[in-house]
Amino acid sequence: MSTSVRLSIVQFTPVFGDKRENFKRLSALADTIESDIVIFPELCTTGYFFQSKEESRLYAETKAGETAQFFFEMASRLDAMVIAGFVERGEDDKYDEKIYNSALIITPNSTLPQIYRKTHLFYKERHCFDDGNTGWFVTPHHRKDCNVGTMICYDWRFPESARILGLKGADVIACPSNLITNVWHIAMPARALENKVYVAVPNRAGVETSPQGEDVKFTGNSVIYGYNGSEVAKAGASEDTVLTVEIEPTKTRDKSFNPLNDIFSDRRPEMYAELAAHEPSLVLGQ
Repeated sequence: MSTSVRLSIVQFTPVFGDKRENFKRLSALADTIESDIVIFPELCTTGYFFQSKEESRLYAETKAGETAQFFFEMASRLDAMVIAGFVERGEDDKYDEKIYNSALIITPNSTLPQIYRKTHLFYKERHCFDDGNTGWFVTPHHRKDCNVGTMICYDWRFPESARILGLKGADVIACPSNLITNVWHIAMPARALENKVYVAVPNRAGVETSPQGEDVKFTGNSVIYGYNGSEVAKAGASEDTVLTVEIEPTKTRDKSFNPLNDIFSDRRPEMYAELAAHEPSLVLGQ
C-alpha cells in the first residue's frame, strides 16, 4: 500500500476586507486541486493589515462561523485536510471576547475545526489581536498515515515552535504565512532539517496600504521544504498559484542520520538547565 501523500499549498492574494470575493477566488483555486492536504495563507479570507482590534473585530468569527463552513465544504468536496488562516473571535470568556490571528485545521470527518492561535505576534498585530493561547498540537490525517502540526508566520523565528511540533510527532509542519521579508528562506529549511519534517509555507503576495499611507509588501515565493531542508517546490513572487508535491510522511519518523546518532534521542535536556532558569515555566524534555 502506498504511503505517499499529496500535499498542496496555495499562494493567494486576498482583497482586503472582502470575504465574498475572497471565498469566490479561493473556491476557484481549490477546484484545480486534487490533494490530501491543502494549506492556505494566513488571514486568507480577509487580508492582513488591520490597524486596531476594533477593525479586526469587524471581520472576526467563531470556529462555527461562515469561514469555517466554507472550508468544511471545501474539505468535504476534496476529501482533504484543509488548513487556512482567519480572524477568530474567541469564545473562552463570553464577557471579554478576544480576537485571535488563527488557523482552522479541518478534516471532512470532524464536526468542528481544530484551532491554532498564533503564538508570536508580529509588528502591529499586537494592536489587533490577542496573544495566542492554544499551544502547539498535531492533527492526524483522516485517511492517510500523516500527522500535521500548525504554526503561523512569525512563529518560524522561534525554533521552539517547530521543535515542540516535531517532538509531538508532526510529519509535516504547516505554516500559513503573510511574510514581508526574505530572511525566512534561511531559517525555514533549518526548521525542516533540525526536526526531520516537511515544512509547507503558503505565503501571500501583493501590497496592502494603511489609511495612514503605510505600505506592506508581501514577498510570495511560497515553498515546500523536504525533511532534509531541500526545496521541493517554490512559487514566484507575485502570482496566485497552487504547488502540489508527493511526500512520504513515514520517512520523517526515523530521526537517525547514521548508525550512532539520532537528532531526538541525542538531545540532553538535563544540560539545558540554564535555559530553564531563564524560562521557569518551560518543561524541557517533553
